[in-house]
Amino acid sequence: MEKKFDKIINGLYIDPVIFTHKFVKACDVCICSGECCYYGVYTDFKEYEKILSVKERIIKAMDDSQTKNPDEWFEEPEKDPDFESGLAVGTEVHNGKCVFLDKQGYCTLQKMAIEENEFKWKYKPLYCILFPLVIFEGALTIDDEHLDRMHYCNKVENQVSTIFDCTKDELRYLLGEKGFEELVQYREEYLASIKNKEIKIEITK
Repeated sequence: MEKKFDKIINGLYIDPVIFTHKFVKACDVCICSGECCYYGVYTDFKEYEKILSVKERIIKAMDDSQTKNPDEWFEEPEKDPDFESGLAVGTEVHNGKCVFLDKQGYCTLQKMAIEENEFKWKYKPLYCILFPLVIFEGALTIDDEHLDRMHYCNKVENQVSTIFDCTKDELRYLLGEKGFEELVQYREEYLASIKNKEIKIEITK
């Protein structure tokens, strides 16, 4: 890929836009009913296999708005170098939403794990965990194409925070504590550089 960013953490280029792009204070499915999952999501092939390995448990956790036929859960795998296995598998859309989204807007994969006292993201695809972040062409950046389709998160009046501030847990999960600390340091340096540029511009006016 063409090198667009200077900072690399854990093999990922870091797009500094994640520090400044405005976003809602926190995700709340009571407000949006899991709107980010309406169009289906992508799983790594390994995640796809992991999900199917517990399909009976998932079926029990589903409600009547979801299809309980595993053959209707996924699209055909396709090559994608941004996924660990090199293969991405999209989830199907059923009743106008991802097959794993229940009628209350909750992810069945996460709900099942919590109800069974497992780590909440044990079965949830990384693509879903990271939103509104995404790994694209080797860079950690914002999923602006997906965000453009949102009816709540992309409204200026609702954007009272930044993507970085509302995804700290997700970033720790992705990068590990050491990687996250490095990211925080980079954020401080980047924001300081922006401030210095603004001061210089003001002085030259």
